Amino acid sequence: MSELVLALVAGGTVGLALGALGGGGSVLAVPALIYLLGFTPAAATTASLLIVVATSLTALYGHARAGNVRWRAGALFAAAGLLPAAAAGAFAVRLPQPLLTAAFAAVAAVAAVGMLRPAQDRPEASQSARPARATGAGAGLGALTGLLGVGGGFLAVPALVTVLAFEMQAAIGTSLLVISVNSLASLATRGATTAGVDWAVIAPFTGAAILGAWDGKRLAAAVSGTLLRRTFAVVLLAVAAFMLADALV
Repeated sequence: MSELVLALVAGGTVGLALGALGGGGSVLAVPALIYLLGFTPAAATTASLLIVVATSLTALYGHARAGNVRWRAGALFAAAGLLPAAAAGAFAVRLPQPLLTAAFAAVAAVAAVGMLRPAQDRPEASQSARPARATGAGAGLGALTGLLGVGGGFLAVPALVTVLAFEMQAAIGTSLLVISVNSLASLATRGATTAGVDWAVIAPFTGAAILGAWDGKRLAAAVSGTLLRRTFAVVLLAVAAFMLADALV
């Protein structure tokens, strides 16, 4: 299969995940870039941020038009992650490639397990604990974005539901705002590394992801959210196991 076809298929899948679930696209983008398109882990995390920024902003526009974005709460949540995202982004380029791969696999596995947990098993935060927990969650998501090139939406959505008591559609829409801000902050510290990105691959990948995001939004309205999460979680577990095995060899 040609590189262009692989980029289009992978991009469409990433966009579908972002549009339908409000996150998870970058958790698929990084392994696709490494194992299907031959990027190094460091180059893949930078390229993933470029893809996620463009796709998230597109999906954000659609959710904003539908009234699913809580701008003030989302901005505060994202602001807590700005400095951690920038600092972690600068640090990530100095880490060994196998360590980045193993860390990414661990995060993907945690995300998958979280998606498989029934909603009633997720602890609710008290009203008084929400501001502190929201700040901590926002900072943690920012650090993950900078370090591993993930937007953090797969963690932002459950955090917004449990910490800020958002309904699911509002959590999905608002998470796209958080993803966009964190990814832009991390990219700002990776300016030098973006020069080596293969735009012949990234451009079609991003274009397909943007189109997939619109389809994902429609899919979310037509298919059970539980089925979407469980299907995505199984894929994530398989990806995590493969990446961890590769890092340890």
